[in-house]
Order: sequence, then C-alpha cells, then structure tokens
Amino acid sequence: MQPEEVKQLLLDKLTDCDVEVSGDGRHFAIVVVGDIFTGLSPVKKQQLVYGALSDRFADGSIHAVDRLVTLTRAEHARQSV
Repeated sequence: MQPEEVKQLLLDKLTDCDVEVSGDGRHFAIVVVGDIFTGLSPVKKQQLVYGALSDRFADGSIHAVDRLVTLTRAEHARQSV
C-alpha cells in the first residue's frame, strides 16, 4: 500500500483533517491535524487513526505505523511558531 493510499483512507474517515503520510509501503509515518481531536486524550486520538486503518492492518496491507502524530489545529499552530 502506498503512502498516498493511506492518506486517502484517512482523509475519507477523518473529516476536515490535514494528513501527511510517508513510508515504504508497509511501515508508515503519519501526521494528522484536525479539530476532531479537541478534548481527546493522546490515546483516544491514536485510537481514531488506528480505527480508520483497522481493515488494512487486518489484511496485512499495513504492517506498522512507526510514527504517529495527532494534533488539534491549535496545537499545530503553537508548534509551528
């Protein structure tokens, strides 16, 4: 599975988010920024992303997410300053 395919899966399931994905076809680094994460714990944020990809983990298309960053837009703005 290519990074662009993973990105599209996430965009389809995590509405109104900005998504960046890189990887080698089985291992990926993912950054998701969106207000969907507002008020959620870090674990809940990760669960949303992993939930969106659960079918691909189950069928082996994705072996691992080596790096996952989940930020609200406000958190991202603070980090970008």
